[in-house]
Amino acid sequence: MSEYWYNVVTKQVEEGPQSDWSKLLGPYQSRAEAEGAIAQVQANNERWDDAEDEEG
Repeated sequence: MSEYWYNVVTKQVEEGPQSDWSKLLGPYQSRAEAEGAIAQVQANNERWDDAEDEEG
């Protein structure tokens, strides 16, 4: 089964890690999951920011 990676520089999905690890998010089990990687990162960041605001 293939693994998919999201390249944050090219904003493209790669099947198998083709770029330097520092440019990749993943691995993901499907192309669709990899395509949604940035949206998931943004959602996580917002949740963490909200939690910090509640603490401080």
